[in-house]
Amino acid sequence: MKVDRPILPEIFKGIALFTPGGDLIYCIDSRKQTQWHLQLCVALQEILGLSEPPHFLIPCYTATVDCWRDRSDRQLRVAAEAYGPVLRHQTLLNAIFGTGELVWHPRSNEMCEPMAIATYHHQFPELWENHDLVVQYPISVGRSDFGSFPIVPPSRFQQLQQAQPTKPTALTPPPPTQGYVLRLFVSGSNPSTERTLETLHQFLEQSLDHPYTLKVIDVLKHPEQAEADQISATPTLIKIWPKPVRRIVGELNDAKKIVRLLSNSEF
Repeated sequence: MKVDRPILPEIFKGIALFTPGGDLIYCIDSRKQTQWHLQLCVALQEILGLSEPPHFLIPCYTATVDCWRDRSDRQLRVAAEAYGPVLRHQTLLNAIFGTGELVWHPRSNEMCEPMAIATYHHQFPELWENHDLVVQYPISVGRSDFGSFPIVPPSRFQQLQQAQPTKPTALTPPPPTQGYVLRLFVSGSNPSTERTLETLHQFLEQSLDHPYTLKVIDVLKHPEQAEADQISATPTLIKIWPKPVRRIVGELNDAKKIVRLLSNSEF
């Protein structure tokens, strides 16, 4: 497929959000002031008719590119990063952002928890399908500068589905997990954080009769993840799986609160 180089601002920030099935929604921000992650999730919800925005795709299924002019020599610089699950889409990313044959730098998979994302497959099966979508946000009627890449407003998605039958995804559905999936949000590395981790680890080791995965997320290093999970204070412990999702905000030295958080789980 021949793709013409798009006409882009000289200085901009681009953010792309993929689905596990390979669909893509992205934005180009010449002001470089906004993260856009939440807007892309809401737009994806509207396009695919999801029950809620798929915030759990952030940051694992994202890629970002930053184009700026170096103050020292006035030369244009480009930095492009993508998480492991979307690195295979570099050709498409270069096409939509006009970055030629740029090699994208892999981001650390520290924030990617396949087990946690797999828990959403039953609730959001549309995300594991491939609808051949490459959508620029803000969404507009018509076609993009990239020829074959449709820009699909939510009002026209039903029509697109009828005209282009959904292709089966090459990915197999992820297997259900048999243990707990937990996220702990903290603020920096300090004695208080260390005490919280030690207390929680001891309780989980002594009290759980199922295996567990605990992902510790520093909100100072990963504010986009804190925003996606609506974290208002730290520490916050969230039980992602099994359903229902529950959380504790504040000090985690109350064993009864943790027991209530983990109770009524449906394995």
